[in-house]
Amino acid sequence: MSATFEPLGPWGEDGVLVVTPDLHGDARGFFLERYKASTYAAHGVGPFVQDNHSRSAGGVLRGLHWQAPPAAQGKLVGVLAGRILDVAVDVRRTSPHFGRWVSAVLDDHAHRHLWIPEGFAHGFLVLSDVADVHYKTTAEYAPALERSLRWDDPDVGVAWGTDAPTLSVKDAAAPHLRDYGDADPFTSADPFARTDPSSAASSTPTPHAPPNDDGRDRP
Repeated sequence: MSATFEPLGPWGEDGVLVVTPDLHGDARGFFLERYKASTYAAHGVGPFVQDNHSRSAGGVLRGLHWQAPPAAQGKLVGVLAGRILDVAVDVRRTSPHFGRWVSAVLDDHAHRHLWIPEGFAHGFLVLSDVADVHYKTTAEYAPALERSLRWDDPDVGVAWGTDAPTLSVKDAAAPHLRDYGDADPFTSADPFARTDPSSAASSTPTPHAPPNDDGRDRP
């Protein structure tokens, strides 16, 4: 087997998985299988249709993001260089674990991946000076179906380990869970979709938000 798959959190084999590849190293360096369709498919991971690569400076937090059906995405997240805290939040109101979050440290030493299935918001915080994050998705990017959750929503309570990350303007103005009301956040419309973006951003503190950021920073 080219990797081991361990459930993270209360969802079992159908939820978030930590994927640890077999790493073969010697004095020359190392070799690993970063992805093998047959092995991953046997664990319900994939298939994938798009690969993304982001580079972020230390202290940058991207998220929390997901896509609504019919373009819901599963994501296989890994780090090519650096170190991140990777986070997943269950945003399915129908789930008995709605609002529950889990996290894992991913880096360029252990080369672990995090599999985040549909119905989970995803985000990460860069713990190193810089990080290159690579992730595969099961659906293509669909801007009209992109949804977001405020990174520091007190009703979720993710333990990021920082109170002042570097955020995009878009992420700093993301909705809280309560803004979705009684709707299912996973499948419902963006509660701020009819709001003037300038007023939404100005009504929410945006510490450390870089200028001229268009928010296209999907984790």
